[in-house]
Parts: sequence; C-alpha cells; structure tokens
Amino acid sequence: MHRAAGEAGTGRQSAATDDAGKRALFALIGITLLSLVVRLWGLSDRIFHWDEGRVGYWILRYHETGQFQYRPIIHGPFIQHVDALLFHVVPATDFWARFPVAVVAAGVPLTAWLLRRHLDEIELVALGLLLTLDPLLLYYSRFMRSDALVGAFAFAAFALLVRAYDTRRPWLGYAAVVSLAFAFGSKENALVYVLCLGGAAVLLYDHHLVQAASREVSVLERVRTDLARTWGWVEEASGRVHPALWLGGGLAGALLVFMTITVLLYAPRPEIWSALDGPGTFVNVVEAGTLGAAERFADGWLDAGHRDHPYFAFVHDMLETLVYGSPVLLLFALLGFAVDGYGGDARGLVTFTAYWGAVSVIGYPVATDIQAPWAAFHVVLPLAVPAAVGAATLVRFGERGVQKDDRAVVAVAALLLTAGAGGVVAANADYWNSAAEEDRQVVQWAQPGNDLQPTLAVVEAVARENTGTDVLLYGDQFHVANESSLDQPPPGGPSWHGRLPLPWYFERAGAELTSVPSSADPGDATTDAPPVVIAKAKHRGALEPQLDGYAAAEHPFKLWGERIVVFVDRGAMNEAGVSL
Repeated sequence: MHRAAGEAGTGRQSAATDDAGKRALFALIGITLLSLVVRLWGLSDRIFHWDEGRVGYWILRYHETGQFQYRPIIHGPFIQHVDALLFHVVPATDFWARFPVAVVAAGVPLTAWLLRRHLDEIELVALGLLLTLDPLLLYYSRFMRSDALVGAFAFAAFALLVRAYDTRRPWLGYAAVVSLAFAFGSKENALVYVLCLGGAAVLLYDHHLVQAASREVSVLERVRTDLARTWGWVEEASGRVHPALWLGGGLAGALLVFMTITVLLYAPRPEIWSALDGPGTFVNVVEAGTLGAAERFADGWLDAGHRDHPYFAFVHDMLETLVYGSPVLLLFALLGFAVDGYGGDARGLVTFTAYWGAVSVIGYPVATDIQAPWAAFHVVLPLAVPAAVGAATLVRFGERGVQKDDRAVVAVAALLLTAGAGGVVAANADYWNSAAEEDRQVVQWAQPGNDLQPTLAVVEAVARENTGTDVLLYGDQFHVANESSLDQPPPGGPSWHGRLPLPWYFERAGAELTSVPSSADPGDATTDAPPVVIAKAKHRGALEPQLDGYAAAEHPFKLWGERIVVFVDRGAMNEAGVSL
C-alpha cells in the first residue's frame, strides 16, 4: 500500500483508512494474539534471575503481611501490587509472577493502530511484527522486571498522544495520562522517557525550523505561525468555553488523574486504607505517596555516587547489546530513517522516533547505575517505528519488481526480507529462556544456570515434607546472623543478596533457614544438619565428607564463573518422592 499526500499535520496521509485499514487492524489483532502466545509459552522454563528473586521475595512478604513501603531499589510498585493480588488466586510460581509483565508487553503491538494516520498498512503490520518478535524486546518481556512495563506504558502514552493530536479528541489525552501514570508506577526511568521524548521533540522542532528557513521563512515567523495554529486548535476544541479556562481545566484534570494513580500506587500499606478517616490522615497518605516517594527516589538514585561510572564503557555495553540482540531491527531502522528522511517529505513521526532512540542511546548510560542489557530495551522500542518503515520499503521494492516483471529486484527484496526474518528467528531461538554465558551480550550476568531449577524443585519438595529447619546455608556469601531480620525490608545484612534468587524459592515453599559463616568448622556446622545444605562450590571438598547419605548437585550461580553446590539428604528425598 502506498502513501498519498494530504492530511494536515502528517505530511503524508496513511492509506490505512478504508478496507485496507480494516485489514491492517485485523492483522494487528492477530499479531497481538501471537505476541501473547510467544510471551506465555514456556514462561517458567528459565530460572529466576537474581533481580527477579529479590523483587519476588519482597512481593511474597507483602502478600503475607499486607505491609508495603516504596523502596527505590525494588523499583516501582506496579508489579508488586499486581502480583501480591494475583497470588491470592493463583500459586506463587515463576510463571504467574512473570504473567502480568508478559500480558502488558503483549499488548504493545496493538498500539500501532493509534499511529495509522502516519503509517500505511504495510508499515503498521511491520511495526506490530517487530514489537512482537524482536529478540531483545521478547526476552525482557518474559522477565519479571519492570523495564517491559514502563516501556509498554510509556510507548502507549506516546501513541495515545499522537492519536489525540490527530483526532483532536481530549479523552485520548486523558488516556495517555493514565498510561503515563502507570509508567511512573512501574519504574523510575519513566522520567528518562519524558526527558528523551523532550529531547527528541526539541530536535524535531529544530528540524522543522531548518526546513522553514530553507524556504526563506524566518524562524520568528515560523514560531509565531505555529503558536497561532496551536491556539486555534485550542479555540476550536474548547467550544463555548473560554480557551484559557478550557486549557487550564484540562491540564488540572490531567494532573489530578496522574496524581490519583500515583498516590494509589506509591502510598504505604496498610496506611492507605485509613486515608479517609480524617483530613490529617488523608494528607499524610497523599504526602507519603507523592513527596515522600520522590524523596526516597532522589536519596536512592539521584546521588552522585550512584552515577559514578565510566560513561563510554556503558555506551559500548549498550551498543554491543543492540548489535547482538536487535541487529535486524537496527538495520531496518537505519534504512527506514534514510528512506523517509531523504526520499521526499519526511514524516514527523518517523523522524521523532528515530531521534527518540538516538537520544536514549546517549541518555541511558547516564541514568543507569549498572551495565545491564535490559537498558537497551528502551532504545529498541522507539526505533521499531523507523524499522517498520525500512521493512515496508523492502516489501514495496519487491512489489514494484513484480509489477515490472523484474526478477532481479524481486530476488533482492525477497533475499533481504528472508534474511531479516531468518535473523530474528535464529536470535530468538538462541536467546529463548537463555541462561548461558555465551549469550552474555543479551543475558544479564547475575543469571543462574537453568539446570539449577530442577534441583530447587527437589529442595522445595523436601522442605514441604520436613519439620524443623530445612536448609543450612554455609559460607560468608550466604550468612545472615538473624534470619528473622528478613521478615521486613531492608534485609538484615548484605550477605542476603548473595543468596538471590534462592530466597524466592525458599519463601514460597515455607522453608526454615539457618546459616553459618565460612569460619565455622565444616564438621561442627553439619552436625545434625538439616536435609538441605547449600554452599559455594569452593566449599564442596570440605563439606562433602561430612554429609554422608547426601546427594550433591553443582550448578552455575552467575554467568561469570560463580557456582554453588546443593546437598540433599537421600532419605528426605525418598520421603518427598523426588530425586536429584
């Protein structure tokens, strides 16, 4: 399908408006169903990551106690509230913990329909497919972190704002505010999204002014014309209400919606349930859910020490992740940006999203505190739009070859599209539930090996059948002097983090734990040992002779050479009906 000029505000009019538009909509609905299937299929096959285990453990504690306090280190509360509620009706498993993230991310391809005045039928379908199948987007939307959540909500907010501008329907603007509020409730880097969008908008408007200057229109005249046009739209939309009152009321309403959702998500529990007991209580809850949460965020994430890292090393790490995780999308994005920008009347949407992705590459290495592949998720998401244009360009190239009976052109287009599709399929096959060191460019380094998962299933089964202490953790990395300090955050000692993601599995099984430091004599420590003993692999030689009657299994605990050994009493396994 080809584009035609003519629609105000777009530079080009999408042909996705009549029967072709209906075909695109039905295709996007089908793609969204595919997106849901590929995100839910085998969702529990990869063992929990270190970070998933940390968030999951505190969700289980919140689920049990009903007590919640926002902690920036755990990120936004959206997933905590949703999972805590979900665990009232389904078991706390890896699948169900990841389920809300997968479902929200699965809906992103459908938001492409909101951009239909700027993209034609082929581009809309290509965008839906890229948002569904890009390996980096797919991997981290099957991951119980909030990156996919904040990305999905922020992208939806952007698409809703575009549609609100196209149709002049204020309710779409309110829907965008709701989506943006959920983005802020998912993860703090929603603020980075706003900054990147602002940076892209400045670049796009500068591009607009340069184009005006090339037509010998002064910058001041162009700005004055744009302001007048914007005010004219406000006057038209306000109807009989004074435009200033309409605009002020709309902004106030949007702020009220945003703040209401923010308070509901960030306010502490159980205090929020007594918010209406009196004016003082109400003010305290609102303050805790807004200013209090902002202060916690500033104290935890905006201090200079937290951002003290080599910038260019982080840029290199992100670019490496993009090249390994999303090479096809990147190549298509470069093609789409070039074709749209230099092939005629450049579309603002394509230019804007390309700038958005570029600004994100520059901004995220400043904003993030660790080198983690999931940061690249936020670059790939906006670049999917110019990538869709690039993919559609190849399709139209092949169509013209068919029309002209030019077999060479058809062959080249088919080869490039097939290579792109094959690259996506191959990458997804490689990274699907991967926990392997050779995939370190996409898989974050704190990922345990998948072969630990069946061993932990044995540990859980034994713990459920055993009475008394279930697990002994040996070594300084695992030792916590007071296990009861783990009932409420923060945990009672940094060594607890060395156990992750094990606490998630222990907590959901109701396991009773004890631990000893490395200085403890192995013989003394294992006297009357519980049915499960876990240690770093380096302690295996000292512990194994003391644990007669125990089976041992050794597994990767981090990608970069860290291993643990799990000893399980054979008699306890027999009673539980399991085996290593």
